[in-house]
Amino acid sequence: MRPIILADPQDLTRLGFRSILPQDATIEDAFDKKALLHALNEAANAWIVLDYTRFDFTGVDDLLVVQARYSKSIWLLVCDELSDGFVRQLLFSSTHFGILYKDASIQETKMAYRAAEKGERYICTRAASQLKMQSTQAADAAAFRLTHTEREILMRIALGKSTKEIASERFSSIHTITTHRKNIFRKIGVNSVHEATRYALRAGLIDQADYYI
Repeated sequence: MRPIILADPQDLTRLGFRSILPQDATIEDAFDKKALLHALNEAANAWIVLDYTRFDFTGVDDLLVVQARYSKSIWLLVCDELSDGFVRQLLFSSTHFGILYKDASIQETKMAYRAAEKGERYICTRAASQLKMQSTQAADAAAFRLTHTEREILMRIALGKSTKEIASERFSSIHTITTHRKNIFRKIGVNSVHEATRYALRAGLIDQADYYI
């Protein structure tokens, strides 16, 4: 059974989780970041239930650094509210983080625990809807910002095609494709093929099945 760290200074939240967790579960409370890191040193594979808004993490990158240090840990952020940008960045950066809003049902809370026991993250219905809405908006934004030619070239870039291959397929010069590529990266605000590929996936320009072939 995975040890559990309840990192939330609110008594009501901690007691609520304790009421649905197995009686024989190993549970430790953490009221601040220092106590959380100390608990992780003792249980590096823990499931951390964290109210991010009440701890002094500086952002997503700070969370990712701590998780990487304790690579076997699984995290569930339990908050009242998180910004769209934060949710998107966190969930696309690591599969070790899940989200459960504090207005979630008991059933969803139990599902989050069962997922953690299997080493999986859990994304509640509200956060999943939030992410889906962002993906739809990203697709709309891509359609608005990119020309038809740029969308086709981005699709090929995301599918792993080189500049030379794209130029050959489109009967264009390498210089022309390079210029398109620079314009695409500028318009969608990315700096690498990896970031461009993630953007294309989120925007629905390619799907997961195409990407993994």
